[in-house]
Amino acid sequence: MFENIIVKEYMSDKVITIGKNTPIAEAHQLMKDKSIRRLIVVEGETPVGLVTIGDVREASPSDAVTLSIWELNYLWAQLTVGKVMTKKLVTVTPETPILDAAELMLEHKVSGLPVVMGKKLVGVITESDIFRMLVHNRQKAEGI
Repeated sequence: MFENIIVKEYMSDKVITIGKNTPIAEAHQLMKDKSIRRLIVVEGETPVGLVTIGDVREASPSDAVTLSIWELNYLWAQLTVGKVMTKKLVTVTPETPILDAAELMLEHKVSGLPVVMGKKLVGVITESDIFRMLVHNRQKAEGI
């Protein structure tokens, strides 16, 4: 049933990207504003990393820190996406079978994969896209 479905049928092709020199606070605000959990880090049109809301949370100062609020804000402003991003990207192409993409997500314990053609970023496929595919195909099978 799902063997003939490929990534391009369910991927998002409007990807919000960010540069690796972007301050982490700016990346965090962008994720909040756009209600997304990950940003693909690019150099030009080539993906070079991925930063998630979890990466941002891990980089955030702990409440146990004894620094002043000014010191914390200064340090937070100096931290860039490039310092906290995942650099080992697992990617797929638009023609990758969607089940292969799902397997890669499970194997690498990631919730989304950049979609590339050559070295150019053309989209992203996420767990939510996989769920959407499952529900859509169930509805199709039931004639809904």
